[in-house]
Amino acid sequence: MTSPGHVLIVGASAAGLSTAEALRRLGHEGRLTLVDAEPHLPYDRPPLSKQVLAGAWEPARAQLRSAAQLDALAAEFVRGEPAVALDAAERAVTTASGRVLRADAVVVATGLTPYRLPGQDGLTGVHVLRGLDDALALRARLTPGTRLVVVGEGVLCAELAATARAMGLEVTLVGMGQTLLREQLGDLVGGLLARTHTERGVRPRLGVAVAELTGTHDQPGVAVDGLTGAGDQLGVAVDGLTGSGLTLGDGVECDARCRAAEGVYAVGDVASFEHAGLGRRLRLENRTNATEQAQLVAANLLGADRPYTPIPYFWTDQYDIKIQAHGLPSPAAEVTIAEGDPEQHRFAAVYREGGQAIGVLGWNMPKARLLRQQLLGTWQPAPPLTPA
Repeated sequence: MTSPGHVLIVGASAAGLSTAEALRRLGHEGRLTLVDAEPHLPYDRPPLSKQVLAGAWEPARAQLRSAAQLDALAAEFVRGEPAVALDAAERAVTTASGRVLRADAVVVATGLTPYRLPGQDGLTGVHVLRGLDDALALRARLTPGTRLVVVGEGVLCAELAATARAMGLEVTLVGMGQTLLREQLGDLVGGLLARTHTERGVRPRLGVAVAELTGTHDQPGVAVDGLTGAGDQLGVAVDGLTGSGLTLGDGVECDARCRAAEGVYAVGDVASFEHAGLGRRLRLENRTNATEQAQLVAANLLGADRPYTPIPYFWTDQYDIKIQAHGLPSPAAEVTIAEGDPEQHRFAAVYREGGQAIGVLGWNMPKARLLRQQLLGTWQPAPPLTPA
Protein backbone atom coordinates (compact mmCIF):
# COMPACT_ATOMS: atom_id res chain seq x y z
CA MET A 1 0.00 0.00 0.00
CA THR A 2 1.34 3.45 -0.92
CA SER A 3 0.24 6.75 0.59
CA PRO A 4 -3.18 5.91 2.06
CA GLY A 5 -5.58 8.83 1.99
CA HIS A 6 -6.95 8.35 5.51
CA VAL A 7 -4.95 6.80 8.35
CA LEU A 8 -6.80 5.83 11.53
CA ILE A 9 -4.67 5.32 14.64
CA VAL A 10 -6.24 3.53 17.61
CA GLY A 11 -4.46 4.84 20.70
CA ALA A 12 -2.94 8.30 21.23
CA SER A 13 -0.24 7.60 23.79
CA ALA A 14 3.48 7.55 22.91
CA ALA A 15 3.25 4.95 20.12
CA GLY A 16 0.10 6.32 18.49
CA LEU A 17 1.10 9.97 18.70
CA SER A 18 4.63 9.21 17.44
CA THR A 19 3.11 7.42 14.44
CA ALA A 20 0.98 10.46 13.60
CA GLU A 21 3.91 12.84 13.96
CA ALA A 22 6.16 10.63 11.82
CA LEU A 23 3.51 10.45 9.09
CA ARG A 24 3.35 14.23 8.88
CA ARG A 25 7.12 14.56 9.04
CA LEU A 26 7.49 12.06 6.17
CA GLY A 27 5.06 14.01 4.01
CA HIS A 28 1.62 12.48 4.56
CA GLU A 29 -0.94 15.18 3.71
CA GLY A 30 -4.07 13.05 3.91
CA ARG A 31 -6.64 12.70 6.63
CA LEU A 32 -5.37 11.58 10.04
CA THR A 33 -7.57 10.39 12.92
CA LEU A 34 -6.52 9.29 16.41
CA VAL A 35 -9.05 7.45 18.58
CA ASP A 36 -8.24 7.16 22.27
CA ALA A 37 -10.02 5.92 25.38
CA GLU A 38 -8.34 8.67 27.40
CA PRO A 39 -10.10 12.02 27.82
CA HIS A 40 -6.73 13.72 28.47
CA LEU A 41 -4.21 15.20 26.08
CA PRO A 42 -1.59 12.54 25.20
CA TYR A 43 0.77 11.95 28.09
CA ASP A 44 3.84 9.88 28.90
CA ARG A 45 3.32 6.71 30.95
CA PRO A 46 6.75 5.91 32.50
CA PRO A 47 6.45 8.81 35.00
CA LEU A 48 3.12 7.47 36.32
CA SER A 49 4.73 4.84 38.57
CA LYS A 50 7.42 7.26 39.73
CA GLN A 51 7.20 11.07 39.57
CA VAL A 52 3.42 11.38 39.21
CA LEU A 53 2.65 8.74 41.83
CA ALA A 54 5.09 10.33 44.27
CA GLY A 55 3.59 13.80 43.74
CA ALA A 56 6.84 15.22 42.35
CA TRP A 57 5.09 15.94 39.04
CA GLU A 58 1.64 17.32 38.44
CA PRO A 59 -0.25 15.77 35.49
CA ALA A 60 0.50 18.60 33.07
CA ARG A 61 4.21 17.87 33.26
CA ALA A 62 3.65 14.36 31.89
CA GLN A 63 1.91 15.66 28.74
CA LEU A 64 3.73 14.67 25.56
CA ARG A 65 2.74 17.76 23.58
CA SER A 66 0.97 21.05 24.14
CA ALA A 67 -2.48 21.73 22.69
CA ALA A 68 -0.88 24.02 20.10
CA GLN A 69 1.53 21.31 18.98
CA LEU A 70 -1.32 18.84 18.61
CA ASP A 71 -3.32 21.35 16.58
CA ALA A 72 -0.35 21.71 14.23
CA LEU A 73 -0.70 18.02 13.32
CA ALA A 74 -3.96 18.82 11.52
CA ALA A 75 -5.37 15.57 12.90
CA GLU A 76 -8.79 14.71 14.29
CA PHE A 77 -8.61 13.51 17.90
CA VAL A 78 -11.54 11.40 19.13
CA ARG A 79 -11.03 11.44 22.91
CA GLY A 80 -12.74 9.41 25.59
CA GLU A 81 -13.93 6.87 23.02
CA PRO A 82 -12.56 3.34 23.61
CA ALA A 83 -12.35 1.20 20.49
CA VAL A 84 -14.30 -2.02 21.06
CA ALA A 85 -14.09 -3.76 17.68
CA LEU A 86 -11.97 -3.84 14.56
CA ASP A 87 -12.97 -5.20 11.16
CA ALA A 88 -9.58 -5.67 9.54
CA ALA A 89 -11.00 -6.49 6.11
CA GLU A 90 -13.04 -3.29 6.05
CA ARG A 91 -10.47 -1.29 8.04
CA ALA A 92 -13.28 -0.16 10.27
CA VAL A 93 -13.14 0.58 14.00
CA THR A 94 -16.20 0.67 16.25
CA THR A 95 -16.07 2.74 19.43
CA ALA A 96 -17.93 2.20 22.70
CA SER A 97 -20.58 4.74 21.69
CA GLY A 98 -21.36 2.77 18.51
CA ARG A 99 -19.55 5.13 16.20
CA VAL A 100 -17.95 3.40 13.20
CA LEU A 101 -14.80 4.91 11.70
CA ARG A 102 -13.42 3.67 8.37
CA ALA A 103 -10.03 4.42 6.85
CA ASP A 104 -7.60 3.35 4.15
CA ALA A 105 -5.15 2.12 6.79
CA VAL A 106 -5.40 1.36 10.51
CA VAL A 107 -2.64 1.41 13.12
CA VAL A 108 -3.31 -0.42 16.40
CA ALA A 109 -1.47 1.38 19.21
CA THR A 110 -3.70 0.54 22.16
CA GLY A 111 -1.05 -0.70 24.59
CA LEU A 112 -2.04 -3.38 27.06
CA THR A 113 -4.89 -3.81 29.55
CA PRO A 114 -4.06 -4.41 33.23
CA TYR A 115 -5.01 -7.79 34.63
CA ARG A 116 -7.80 -7.68 37.20
CA LEU A 117 -7.88 -10.19 40.03
CA PRO A 118 -11.00 -12.14 41.01
CA GLY A 119 -12.96 -10.28 43.67
CA GLN A 120 -11.35 -6.95 42.80
CA ASP A 121 -14.45 -5.08 41.65
CA GLY A 122 -16.21 -3.17 44.36
CA LEU A 123 -13.21 -2.85 46.67
CA THR A 124 -12.25 0.83 46.84
CA GLY A 125 -8.84 0.03 48.26
CA VAL A 126 -7.82 -2.00 45.21
CA HIS A 127 -6.15 -0.22 42.30
CA VAL A 128 -4.68 -0.94 38.90
CA LEU A 129 -1.95 1.33 37.56
CA ARG A 130 -2.12 1.96 33.84
CA GLY A 131 -3.35 5.47 33.17
CA LEU A 132 -3.09 8.96 34.60
CA ASP A 133 -6.37 8.74 36.50
CA ASP A 134 -5.21 5.45 38.04
CA ALA A 135 -2.00 7.07 39.27
CA LEU A 136 -3.83 10.07 40.73
CA ALA A 137 -6.45 7.90 42.46
CA LEU A 138 -3.74 5.75 44.02
CA ARG A 139 -1.64 8.78 44.96
CA ALA A 140 -4.54 10.26 46.87
CA ARG A 141 -4.64 7.23 49.15
CA LEU A 142 -0.91 6.76 49.73
CA THR A 143 0.08 8.45 52.97
CA PRO A 144 3.02 7.61 55.27
CA GLY A 145 2.23 4.54 57.37
CA THR A 146 -0.28 3.17 54.88
CA ARG A 147 0.15 -0.53 54.13
CA LEU A 148 0.47 -1.35 50.45
CA VAL A 149 0.47 -4.79 48.84
CA VAL A 150 1.81 -4.82 45.26
CA VAL A 151 0.94 -7.90 43.20
CA GLY A 152 3.52 -8.80 40.56
CA GLU A 153 7.30 -8.87 40.27
CA GLY A 154 7.76 -7.13 36.90
CA VAL A 155 9.05 -3.67 36.04
CA LEU A 156 5.95 -1.63 36.85
CA CYS A 157 5.38 -3.44 40.13
CA ALA A 158 8.98 -2.99 41.26
CA GLU A 159 8.87 0.71 40.38
CA LEU A 160 5.58 1.13 42.21
CA ALA A 161 7.00 -0.60 45.30
CA ALA A 162 10.12 1.58 45.25
CA THR A 163 8.10 4.78 44.91
CA ALA A 164 5.70 3.84 47.69
CA ARG A 165 8.51 2.82 50.03
CA ALA A 166 10.28 6.14 49.42
CA MET A 167 6.99 7.84 50.38
CA GLY A 168 7.09 6.12 53.75
CA LEU A 169 4.58 3.33 53.16
CA GLU A 170 4.76 -0.21 54.49
CA VAL A 171 5.15 -2.22 51.29
CA THR A 172 4.75 -5.94 50.63
CA LEU A 173 5.50 -7.17 47.11
CA VAL A 174 3.94 -10.48 46.07
CA GLY A 175 4.81 -12.37 42.90
CA MET A 176 5.09 -15.84 41.38
CA GLY A 177 8.66 -15.30 40.19
CA GLN A 178 11.60 -16.31 42.34
CA THR A 179 13.13 -12.84 42.04
CA LEU A 180 12.35 -9.41 40.61
CA LEU A 181 12.44 -8.79 36.85
CA ARG A 182 13.78 -12.26 36.18
CA GLU A 183 12.51 -12.41 32.61
CA GLN A 184 14.12 -9.06 31.77
CA LEU A 185 17.37 -9.30 33.77
CA GLY A 186 17.93 -12.90 34.85
CA ASP A 187 18.58 -14.31 38.29
CA LEU A 188 21.83 -12.54 39.18
CA VAL A 189 20.74 -8.95 38.52
CA GLY A 190 17.14 -9.67 39.52
CA GLY A 191 18.37 -11.09 42.80
CA LEU A 192 20.47 -8.00 43.46
CA LEU A 193 17.44 -5.83 42.80
CA ALA A 194 15.28 -7.93 45.15
CA ARG A 195 17.93 -7.60 47.83
CA THR A 196 18.01 -3.83 47.33
CA HIS A 197 14.25 -3.65 47.86
CA THR A 198 14.58 -5.72 51.02
CA GLU A 199 17.35 -3.46 52.32
CA ARG A 200 15.10 -0.45 51.71
CA GLY A 201 12.32 -1.99 53.78
CA VAL A 202 10.10 -3.70 51.21
CA ARG A 203 8.81 -7.11 52.32
CA PRO A 204 9.02 -9.44 49.30
CA ARG A 205 6.79 -12.54 49.12
CA LEU A 206 8.16 -14.16 45.96
CA GLY A 207 7.58 -17.57 44.46
CA VAL A 208 3.93 -17.59 45.52
CA ALA A 209 0.65 -17.06 43.69
CA VAL A 210 -2.24 -14.84 44.69
CA ALA A 211 -5.22 -17.04 45.45
CA GLU A 212 -7.91 -14.42 46.03
CA LEU A 213 -8.75 -11.00 47.36
CA THR A 214 -10.30 -10.93 50.80
CA GLY A 215 -11.27 -8.38 53.42
CA THR A 216 -13.76 -5.55 53.57
CA HIS A 217 -14.81 -2.83 51.15
CA ASP A 218 -12.26 -0.30 52.45
CA GLN A 219 -9.57 -2.65 53.77
CA PRO A 220 -8.79 -5.41 51.30
CA GLY A 221 -6.43 -8.26 51.93
CA VAL A 222 -4.74 -10.75 49.68
CA ALA A 223 -4.69 -14.50 50.14
CA VAL A 224 -1.36 -15.91 48.98
CA ASP A 225 -1.12 -19.69 48.84
CA GLY A 226 -3.46 -19.84 51.81
CA LEU A 227 -1.70 -17.13 53.82
CA THR A 228 -3.59 -13.86 54.22
CA GLY A 229 -1.91 -10.48 54.61
CA ALA A 230 -3.88 -7.28 55.16
CA GLY A 231 -3.23 -4.08 53.22
CA ASP A 232 -4.86 -0.67 53.29
CA GLN A 233 -4.28 -0.49 49.51
CA LEU A 234 -3.66 -3.29 47.04
CA GLY A 235 -1.73 -2.26 43.94
CA VAL A 236 -2.32 -4.53 40.97
CA ALA A 237 0.14 -3.92 38.15
CA VAL A 238 0.14 -7.06 36.04
CA ASP A 239 -0.20 -6.49 32.33
CA GLY A 240 -2.63 -8.51 30.25
CA LEU A 241 -3.53 -8.46 26.56
CA THR A 242 -6.46 -6.61 25.08
CA GLY A 243 -8.42 -8.12 22.18
CA SER A 244 -7.90 -6.50 18.79
CA GLY A 245 -9.89 -8.52 16.25
CA LEU A 246 -6.60 -9.65 14.67
CA THR A 247 -4.42 -12.73 15.15
CA LEU A 248 -3.40 -12.77 18.80
CA GLY A 249 -0.55 -14.58 20.45
CA ASP A 250 1.64 -12.65 22.82
CA GLY A 251 0.19 -9.44 21.42
CA VAL A 252 -1.11 -8.56 17.95
CA GLU A 253 0.92 -10.76 15.63
CA CYS A 254 2.65 -8.87 12.82
CA ASP A 255 5.18 -9.62 10.11
CA ALA A 256 8.67 -8.10 9.99
CA ARG A 257 7.16 -4.85 8.65
CA CYS A 258 4.83 -4.61 11.69
CA ARG A 259 1.89 -5.40 9.40
CA ALA A 260 -0.90 -7.38 11.05
CA ALA A 261 -3.13 -7.58 7.95
CA GLU A 262 -3.42 -5.81 4.63
CA GLY A 263 -3.58 -2.12 5.51
CA VAL A 264 -3.45 -2.82 9.26
CA TYR A 265 -0.33 -2.31 11.40
CA ALA A 266 0.45 -2.55 15.10
CA VAL A 267 2.93 -0.51 17.11
CA GLY A 268 4.15 -0.23 20.70
CA ASP A 269 3.55 -2.60 23.62
CA VAL A 270 0.77 -4.48 21.84
CA ALA A 271 2.77 -5.37 18.71
CA SER A 272 4.33 -8.83 18.41
CA PHE A 273 6.59 -8.67 15.34
CA GLU A 274 9.01 -10.91 13.49
CA HIS A 275 12.56 -9.65 14.05
CA ALA A 276 14.28 -10.43 10.74
CA GLY A 277 17.75 -10.13 12.25
CA LEU A 278 17.05 -12.59 15.06
CA GLY A 279 14.71 -14.94 13.28
CA ARG A 280 12.23 -14.85 16.14
CA ARG A 281 9.13 -13.02 17.30
CA LEU A 282 9.43 -10.16 19.80
CA ARG A 283 7.10 -7.90 21.74
CA LEU A 284 8.87 -5.00 23.44
CA GLU A 285 7.39 -2.99 26.29
CA ASN A 286 9.38 0.21 26.59
CA ARG A 287 9.18 3.87 25.69
CA THR A 288 12.09 3.79 23.22
CA ASN A 289 10.49 1.01 21.21
CA ALA A 290 7.19 2.90 21.00
CA THR A 291 8.90 5.83 19.28
CA GLU A 292 11.26 3.88 17.00
CA GLN A 293 8.62 1.39 15.88
CA ALA A 294 6.20 4.23 15.18
CA GLN A 295 8.66 5.82 12.78
CA LEU A 296 9.11 2.54 10.94
CA VAL A 297 5.36 1.94 10.69
CA ALA A 298 4.79 5.47 9.38
CA ALA A 299 7.42 4.95 6.68
CA ASN A 300 5.94 1.60 5.67
CA LEU A 301 2.48 3.10 5.45
CA LEU A 302 3.94 5.50 2.89
CA GLY A 303 5.54 2.72 0.85
CA ALA A 304 8.99 2.22 2.41
CA ASP A 305 8.65 -1.59 2.90
CA ARG A 306 11.34 -1.87 5.62
CA PRO A 307 11.74 -4.54 8.30
CA TYR A 308 11.88 -3.50 11.94
CA THR A 309 15.19 -4.77 13.35
CA PRO A 310 15.89 -2.82 16.55
CA ILE A 311 18.42 -3.54 19.25
CA PRO A 312 15.97 -3.83 22.17
CA TYR A 313 16.58 -1.26 24.89
CA PHE A 314 15.30 -1.49 28.44
CA TRP A 315 15.59 0.77 31.45
CA THR A 316 14.10 1.24 34.89
CA ASP A 317 14.64 3.77 37.69
CA GLN A 318 14.13 2.53 41.26
CA TYR A 319 15.28 4.44 44.35
CA ASP A 320 18.69 5.90 43.35
CA ILE A 321 19.32 3.08 40.87
CA LYS A 322 19.22 3.41 37.09
CA ILE A 323 19.35 0.11 35.21
CA GLN A 324 19.81 0.19 31.43
CA ALA A 325 20.18 -2.77 29.09
CA HIS A 326 20.64 -3.33 25.36
CA GLY A 327 19.92 -6.58 23.61
CA LEU A 328 17.97 -9.44 25.14
CA PRO A 329 19.35 -10.36 28.57
CA SER A 330 18.07 -13.88 29.15
CA PRO A 331 17.52 -15.83 32.38
CA ALA A 332 19.40 -18.69 30.69
CA ALA A 333 22.43 -16.58 29.78
CA GLU A 334 25.82 -16.63 31.45
CA VAL A 335 26.35 -13.27 33.15
CA THR A 336 29.79 -11.72 33.60
CA ILE A 337 30.49 -8.59 35.63
CA ALA A 338 32.72 -6.68 33.19
CA GLU A 339 33.36 -3.56 35.27
CA GLY A 340 32.51 -2.19 38.68
CA ASP A 341 31.21 -4.00 41.73
CA PRO A 342 27.62 -5.07 42.47
CA GLU A 343 28.27 -4.52 46.19
CA GLN A 344 29.00 -0.86 45.41
CA HIS A 345 25.81 -0.56 43.32
CA ARG A 346 27.80 0.37 40.19
CA PHE A 347 28.62 -2.23 37.58
CA ALA A 348 28.35 -3.29 33.95
CA ALA A 349 27.39 -6.84 32.97
CA VAL A 350 27.54 -8.85 29.76
CA TYR A 351 25.06 -11.65 28.97
CA ARG A 352 26.27 -14.49 26.75
CA GLU A 353 24.74 -17.62 25.26
CA GLY A 354 26.97 -20.11 23.48
CA GLY A 355 29.87 -17.71 23.90
CA GLN A 356 28.07 -14.92 21.99
CA ALA A 357 27.07 -11.65 23.64
CA ILE A 358 23.30 -11.23 23.56
CA GLY A 359 22.92 -8.35 26.01
CA VAL A 360 24.78 -5.70 27.97
CA LEU A 361 23.59 -4.01 31.16
CA GLY A 362 24.62 -1.05 33.24
CA TRP A 363 23.65 -0.57 36.90
CA ASN A 364 24.38 3.10 37.58
CA MET A 365 27.12 2.87 34.91
CA PRO A 366 25.64 4.18 31.63
CA LYS A 367 28.98 4.92 29.94
CA ALA A 368 30.37 1.45 30.68
CA ARG A 369 27.21 -0.08 29.26
CA LEU A 370 27.49 2.01 26.08
CA LEU A 371 31.12 1.02 25.60
CA ARG A 372 30.19 -2.65 25.72
CA GLN A 373 27.26 -2.28 23.36
CA GLN A 374 29.77 -2.82 20.53
CA LEU A 375 29.82 -6.48 21.60
CA LEU A 376 26.43 -6.70 19.89
CA GLY A 377 28.05 -5.49 16.67
CA THR A 378 26.51 -8.10 14.37
CA TRP A 379 23.06 -7.00 15.52
CA GLN A 380 22.52 -3.76 13.64
CA PRO A 381 19.46 -1.52 13.84
CA ALA A 382 17.55 -0.42 10.75
CA PRO A 383 18.95 2.54 8.73
CA PRO A 384 17.67 6.05 9.53
CA LEU A 385 14.23 6.84 8.15
CA THR A 386 13.92 9.49 5.45
CA PRO A 387 10.89 10.64 3.44
CA ALA A 388 10.06 8.21 0.63
